[in-house]
Amino acid sequence: MGYRLSKIYTRTGDDGTTGLGDGQRVAKTDPRVGAYGAIDELNSVLGWVRSHSLPAEIDSLLMNVQHALFDIGAEIATPGMNPLLAPEATSGLEEAIDRHNATLPPLAEFILPGGGPSAAALHIARTACRRAEREACAASAGVTAENRRYLNRLSDLLFVLARVLLREEGRGEELWHHKRLKRPSGGRPDSEPT
Repeated sequence: MGYRLSKIYTRTGDDGTTGLGDGQRVAKTDPRVGAYGAIDELNSVLGWVRSHSLPAEIDSLLMNVQHALFDIGAEIATPGMNPLLAPEATSGLEEAIDRHNATLPPLAEFILPGGGPSAAALHIARTACRRAEREACAASAGVTAENRRYLNRLSDLLFVLARVLLREEGRGEELWHHKRLKRPSGGRPDSEPT
């Protein structure tokens, strides 16, 4: 395979358009571009997550996710491309979710995103994943049902991994205290001490 990026800037996007994988030019605001752009952003966030100190198994899992996200991005960016993402990729995420979730206590309440550096980074990745999923659903063109399933499962996996890392970092989960707000008859919430 030859060099794909022999020149970094081309000036072809100065008019507000970009090229898809098949050569056609579309507006940079095209929903398809928004979808693969959000997936690229998610991939970059995962690269940042992996720069943290992670258990080897989780780092390897996230590296495989990054490769799958490149596959999805290529599919969306190239009209008519044969699918690159195998259905087994989604079932692999489900297996990882089940395996890691089995080690965690059940949740009765929502938890606040945060914790130590690795757990907090995974929560940021989870929200970036949800945005990528929304963008992919909005684009529809070039987005397969398998792409949507993968992104949906991936956000679940990132949530579970954040909980796993929170425990490994020796921190407890902070639960959302939704009962801290008392609603008087006027309808506006007043703070209530917890």
